[in-house]
Amino acid sequence: MVFMYTVNSLIKGWWEKVTLIIWGAPAKLVSEDENIQELVKKALEAGVHITACKACADQFGVTETLEKLNIEVKYWGVPLTEILKNDEKLLTI
Repeated sequence: MVFMYTVNSLIKGWWEKVTLIIWGAPAKLVSEDENIQELVKKALEAGVHITACKACADQFGVTETLEKLNIEVKYWGVPLTEILKNDEKLLTI
């Protein structure tokens, strides 16, 4: 569902920019599951900005793997707080 929405949002022009944040245990899942990795690749090709929480990725030991998948890995605590404080659009699952 996440990949379907993010990709279609860009293709159909619902949003000009879309960022998918990988947070928590899904970082490990993305690093291990080839089907999800293929969805990541397709989303990146469609223009979705995919990023992951560095603290989470480090905890699961998958930072390097995510980076090899062309996923930006950075600390998201402060940026996420700013998104929330600024009442920006945010969809969570």
